[in-house]
Amino acid sequence: MIATFGAGAGTAWHGMLDSVTAYATSDVLVGREADLAALRDALKRTRGAEPTAVLVGGEAGVGKTRLVEEFGRTATADGARVLTGQCLELGEEGLPFAPFAAALRDLVRADGVAVLDGRDQDFARLLPELGPPGDAVLETRRGYLFELVAALFARVSAERPLVLVLEDLHWADRSTRDLIGFLVRSARLPQVLLVATYRTDELHRGHPLRPFLAELDRVRGVQRIELDRLGRDGTAQMLTHLLGAEPEPALVDTVHDRAQGNPFFIEQFAASGDPECCDIPHSLRDLLLTRVDQLPEQAQRVLRVAAVGGTRFGHELLSAVAGMDEGELESALRIVVAAQLITVDTDGGYEFRHALVREAVHDDLLPGEHARLHARYAETVEAQPHLVAMGRAPAEIAHHWHAAHDYPRALTAARQAAGAAARRYAYAEQSRLLERVLELWELVDDAAERLGAGHIDLLEESALAAIDAGDHQRALKLTRAALADLDHAAEPLRAARLLVRRAKLLYNAGKSDGADESREAYRLLHGVAASQERVVLLADVSYQLSGVDDEEAGRVAAEAMAAAAELGDVSTEVAATIVYGRACGGRLPAEEALPTMEAAAVRARATGDLPNLARALVNISDSLFELGRYEESAAAAAEGVPYADRVGVSRTTGVFLLANHAEALVALGRWDEADARLEEAARHDPPGTLALPWLRLRAGLRLARGHEAAEPLVQRSVAYLGKPYLNLDNRLSLLELRILGARPPADEAAARVAVSEPSIAKRPRYGWPLLAAAATVDAPDIRAEVGRIAATMPQPYPSHRAYAAQVRALLDGGPGAWRAAEQAWRADGQRYPLAVTLLGRAAAEAAAGDRTAAGEAIEEAAAIARALGAGPLAEEADTLARRIGLRSAAHPAPTGTEVLTDREREVLRLVAEGQSNSRIAERLYISPKTASVHVSRIIAKLSVTSRGEAAAVAHRLGLLD
Repeated sequence: MIATFGAGAGTAWHGMLDSVTAYATSDVLVGREADLAALRDALKRTRGAEPTAVLVGGEAGVGKTRLVEEFGRTATADGARVLTGQCLELGEEGLPFAPFAAALRDLVRADGVAVLDGRDQDFARLLPELGPPGDAVLETRRGYLFELVAALFARVSAERPLVLVLEDLHWADRSTRDLIGFLVRSARLPQVLLVATYRTDELHRGHPLRPFLAELDRVRGVQRIELDRLGRDGTAQMLTHLLGAEPEPALVDTVHDRAQGNPFFIEQFAASGDPECCDIPHSLRDLLLTRVDQLPEQAQRVLRVAAVGGTRFGHELLSAVAGMDEGELESALRIVVAAQLITVDTDGGYEFRHALVREAVHDDLLPGEHARLHARYAETVEAQPHLVAMGRAPAEIAHHWHAAHDYPRALTAARQAAGAAARRYAYAEQSRLLERVLELWELVDDAAERLGAGHIDLLEESALAAIDAGDHQRALKLTRAALADLDHAAEPLRAARLLVRRAKLLYNAGKSDGADESREAYRLLHGVAASQERVVLLADVSYQLSGVDDEEAGRVAAEAMAAAAELGDVSTEVAATIVYGRACGGRLPAEEALPTMEAAAVRARATGDLPNLARALVNISDSLFELGRYEESAAAAAEGVPYADRVGVSRTTGVFLLANHAEALVALGRWDEADARLEEAARHDPPGTLALPWLRLRAGLRLARGHEAAEPLVQRSVAYLGKPYLNLDNRLSLLELRILGARPPADEAAARVAVSEPSIAKRPRYGWPLLAAAATVDAPDIRAEVGRIAATMPQPYPSHRAYAAQVRALLDGGPGAWRAAEQAWRADGQRYPLAVTLLGRAAAEAAAGDRTAAGEAIEEAAAIARALGAGPLAEEADTLARRIGLRSAAHPAPTGTEVLTDREREVLRLVAEGQSNSRIAERLYISPKTASVHVSRIIAKLSVTSRGEAAAVAHRLGLLD
């Protein structure tokens, strides 16, 4: 451990220690061998390309930093790259992403800006010294920033492992926690080891780190280490290293009893110069202040001023606030540095050697002194913002004015800091700062004049910030408060806007359908003059009602379109048209609604209206899927994803587009690509029921593949069925998933609940798959109910007709019915249900005595299952083949290109044409990395060594004809 001694306190222990020399440092780590070994094992796993994170917890002073420093030295010696960043003690309103900014700053200093791969302007949001940020459109793209950081770490770790040390996680702001969560849960970089330290004694019941740590505990590859206090033997060993000689047993007993095995406390006792420890107070604060009190008064004054500035501070800022002669200041600093209460950091500034020292000094300030010094800091940073790190000024000013109890200035500073946080994607900090503004509102008489806004304005702004931060529950409370304070008759437009927002929040939370709020908003809008906002709100009302009453939604949507036409605003007309198509989706056939949507998309594309274009492509891809035009559906959704990303709606519209793209890819049998799209959607972490599009699709895909992570996803998905409200489409799809994910006899109970749903026939798109799942359950009453419902359900599109034929085959069981179902699925084009139907037909053919036909069906089904990676279906085919006496029918020996998937055949054709990976990616709407993966798999499967040989195989087998 590292020991420190006060310069003015005397370093020789009298009496029993007269002959003992005290050392300031010890290079021996005491009592942490097992913990150090655990970190080294984690680094080994990282070298094996296993994503790993280690969370090191312990009380203040227990030795977390010393442990990670020692590990960092050994990791560096072993060839790893180590980057370190520290959270700032500014609370939840603190500087966003501070530890990552510090780590990246060290990286840029060491490797130069070239390491940023030309993204200097984008990284300027973390490192303002790089210059002004890039395109203003990026202001709303926090997900883009997360991807940039992950990509940078992936590049840095490509040649050797990267150890990223983040210290003092208990001070982390929400944005820092979100980025850590993204790296650990979503990015999962294989050559990066993340080590984070935090104080366990800081984690009170309401501390935001507690649930965050609980979430990380459930992630594979995350390990938690808790550092305990040292035992008596550890105390004795540590004192021996610190003092340079073995101490007397009585001294060990005394120090161990008083320090209770805390290494930092032991250091302080060793440095106190009091062998009896009689004058050492019981609490840590008093212990630390005892050492501070031994300094000259001038040094104590400087230390008190420095403590107000934070754990780290610059010389110029300290000089400006202290108001001392420069010579006197430097003299006092020399004394404090010699006492090792603060250290000089690599940037030429200062840092308290231990944060507890700063806390103790700060907490010991007199009330008037506390307010005065914080006010001096606020005034100084306001006048000279360059005295703090770039980007820190707004947060620091807000922090100091609040601590100074100058509520009027704290009010305006918090509002300004909230704006700065929003510009850095730190929506959680923006929300927290706006909450502070709301708290201060009642304490400042002229708050409205100072802010240039009313209380309801602030409630609205805070609700929007909470929505951006993903805290929809808080947004709902703020919106309710705004509605309660508002005079609806005096401000009908604002009341309608708030009602629509409340309806959306209730709907997304699964608490209600939002119909009451939407209808009240519609009533209020009738008395509002024509305007763009009125039309948009009418469209929103229609959208909310579309899941409740299709007829009513259609009427409101038509009214919105007419009002938009009167205004003559193209963007508003397009938005109203898109909502009209969505609202009429339950009443108009897809082939009738599609032209309207496509016309709206053309107008949006022509005018550069990206938000409306993205929304239109959601509807278009959805309609194309229902029509069975899966390639076109995939292309439309893929086109919309970057638009949603560019305009900052990746968590909402973007997730729907990614889910639609994945759904079409699943239908086309391109399951790897579909899973990648769903993983991308999951990274956006959409709140509430907005997560269902990707969640239920990925759960179903993993079920079909027999993935070990399928069950948690299924459980998470079907848990939404317990919500007070869930729209019918989501409810039907989740009821189907619950049947597919259940094991007998639970599947029978799930099927019985499903067929009792009264509105199945209203939504054939989701009703038919549900009936097909229920028909697989061997229960006469369920099968009878399935047959009754199927007789009443429309089947206008190919997939509907295929599911209807499959249901008939499941209920009939004869070869003829299964052949009809097979032909229906061939007409539709979906690969997986075709394979399922082929196995059904094989069993029926075998029962009828036609083993040849059964074998052919099994062979084709097994080939499809293997191509898709549908392990359970492939096993089922193999089991059926053995049961009916076929030899290796489910696993025929591959010949030629039979081992290739359909997508790999497409890639091989393009390889044979001489196309590069980039051109292949463009042609097939995939990423260059995915194209490269496909080419590598083709080469491996064909047992060739190059693209040229693969192309030759393609020519030989006539794949280009």
